[in-house]
Amino acid sequence: MKVQVVRAWPRRFDAIDLELAEGTTVADALAAAGWEHDPETIAHAVFGVRVEPGTVLREGDRVELLRPLQADPKDARRRRAESRQKKTRP
Repeated sequence: MKVQVVRAWPRRFDAIDLELAEGTTVADALAAAGWEHDPETIAHAVFGVRVEPGTVLREGDRVELLRPLQADPKDARRRRAESRQKKTRP
Protein backbone atom coordinates (compact mmCIF):
# COMPACT_ATOMS: atom_id res chain seq x y z
CA MET A 1 0.00 0.00 0.00
CA LYS A 2 1.12 3.57 -0.61
CA VAL A 3 1.32 6.11 2.23
CA GLN A 4 2.94 9.50 2.62
CA VAL A 5 4.88 10.71 5.66
CA VAL A 6 5.09 14.49 6.11
CA ARG A 7 6.88 16.82 8.51
CA ALA A 8 6.57 20.58 8.24
CA TRP A 9 8.09 23.80 9.49
CA PRO A 10 6.74 27.34 9.10
CA ARG A 11 8.16 27.90 5.61
CA ARG A 12 9.01 24.42 4.26
CA PHE A 13 8.13 20.74 4.47
CA ASP A 14 9.55 17.28 3.76
CA ALA A 15 7.39 14.49 2.35
CA ILE A 16 8.28 10.89 1.62
CA ASP A 17 6.05 8.55 -0.38
CA LEU A 18 6.39 4.95 0.79
CA GLU A 19 5.24 1.57 -0.48
CA LEU A 20 4.53 -0.52 2.64
CA ALA A 21 2.91 -3.84 3.47
CA GLU A 22 -0.73 -4.11 4.57
CA GLY A 23 -1.02 -3.90 8.35
CA THR A 24 1.80 -1.37 8.68
CA THR A 25 1.51 0.93 11.70
CA VAL A 26 2.35 4.60 12.09
CA ALA A 27 5.52 3.60 13.97
CA ASP A 28 6.54 1.29 11.09
CA ALA A 29 6.00 4.08 8.55
CA LEU A 30 8.09 6.51 10.60
CA ALA A 31 10.89 3.93 10.82
CA ALA A 32 10.73 3.33 7.06
CA ALA A 33 11.01 7.09 6.49
CA GLY A 34 13.91 7.33 8.95
CA TRP A 35 12.01 9.81 11.12
CA GLU A 36 11.17 7.63 14.13
CA HIS A 37 13.49 9.63 16.43
CA ASP A 38 12.70 13.19 15.25
CA PRO A 39 13.39 15.25 18.41
CA GLU A 40 10.90 18.00 17.47
CA THR A 41 7.91 15.65 17.11
CA ILE A 42 5.40 15.69 19.97
CA ALA A 43 2.64 13.59 18.36
CA HIS A 44 1.42 12.04 15.09
CA ALA A 45 -1.70 12.46 12.97
CA VAL A 46 -3.30 10.87 9.92
CA PHE A 47 -4.98 13.55 7.77
CA GLY A 48 -4.99 15.91 10.77
CA VAL A 49 -6.51 13.47 13.27
CA ARG A 50 -4.19 12.60 16.14
CA VAL A 51 -3.23 8.91 16.30
CA GLU A 52 -1.03 6.64 18.38
CA PRO A 53 2.12 4.99 16.96
CA GLY A 54 0.36 1.60 16.94
CA THR A 55 -2.44 2.79 14.64
CA VAL A 56 -2.71 0.62 11.51
CA LEU A 57 -2.52 2.60 8.28
CA ARG A 58 -4.69 2.26 5.18
CA GLU A 59 -3.96 2.78 1.49
CA GLY A 60 -3.37 6.46 0.71
CA ASP A 61 -3.00 7.66 4.31
CA ARG A 62 -0.86 10.73 5.06
CA VAL A 63 1.06 10.47 8.32
CA GLU A 64 1.92 13.88 9.78
CA LEU A 65 4.57 14.57 12.40
CA LEU A 66 3.18 17.18 14.79
CA ARG A 67 5.39 19.83 16.37
CA PRO A 68 4.73 22.19 19.29
CA LEU A 69 2.86 25.39 18.48
CA GLN A 70 5.12 28.41 18.09
CA ALA A 71 2.50 30.75 19.52
CA ASP A 72 -0.67 30.36 21.52
CA PRO A 73 -3.53 30.77 18.99
CA LYS A 74 -5.61 32.80 21.45
CA ASP A 75 -2.77 35.23 22.11
CA ALA A 76 -2.05 35.61 18.41
CA ARG A 77 -5.72 36.31 17.66
CA ARG A 78 -5.86 38.85 20.52
CA ARG A 79 -2.77 40.67 19.19
CA ARG A 80 -4.24 40.83 15.66
CA ALA A 81 -7.52 42.25 17.01
CA GLU A 82 -5.69 44.86 19.06
CA SER A 83 -3.62 45.84 16.03
CA ARG A 84 -6.76 46.27 13.91
CA GLN A 85 -8.39 48.40 16.61
CA LYS A 86 -5.39 50.71 16.76
CA LYS A 87 -5.51 51.20 12.99
CA THR A 88 -9.22 52.09 12.96
CA ARG A 89 -9.11 54.55 15.87
CA PRO A 90 -8.72 58.23 14.95
